[in-house]
Amino acid sequence: MKRVSYTVPARTGEAELRDRGSRFLAIVAPVDREEAAKGLLERLRQEHSDATHHCWAWRLGPHASERSSDDGEPSGTAGVPILRMLRGADLTDVLAVVVRWYGGTKLGKGGLARAYAGAVREALVELPTERRLVRSTVRLTVPYTAIGAVQRLIHPPELELIDEVYGADVVITLAADAERHRALIDLTASLGLTLEEVDPS
Repeated sequence: MKRVSYTVPARTGEAELRDRGSRFLAIVAPVDREEAAKGLLERLRQEHSDATHHCWAWRLGPHASERSSDDGEPSGTAGVPILRMLRGADLTDVLAVVVRWYGGTKLGKGGLARAYAGAVREALVELPTERRLVRSTVRLTVPYTAIGAVQRLIHPPELELIDEVYGADVVITLAADAERHRALIDLTASLGLTLEEVDPS
């Protein structure tokens, strides 16, 4: 079944954790594309250039494309634990960065994983979130006799009119959430109309 909606952070959250002299600063921020995530990561690296590590994970888009990095920590001790926290919170369009300042005492693989995950967990505690609808853009050609039936379905933001062109028929472009998309498919099928998926880009 296709995902109807997804959860994103409403703003940036931070938390700090200390373990045996090491300091872990977690920043969890909303980002809507890979370029934005990379830009924020680079800015945090510059802001905290004195830190030992800048470990991170992101999840992007309705279907949560994922990446993570240990940034020099032992494999699997930082990026993956951070990513697990984001998955557990069911967040996407999100970047989590944990900045570490080494305190002189090694924590071991288990200790590192707990510290990185724990810092993100703390940042997520008070982080406000919001739901976004999965939307698709569709186009259909409607005879004038059926335009009223289609227009009755249009209720923003669930189904929003993007464009309409009047000619021999009316060519309508709509942005629809998953529920309205299904209703639109049923209606167009009953009217003998063809629904065309459109790439919004």
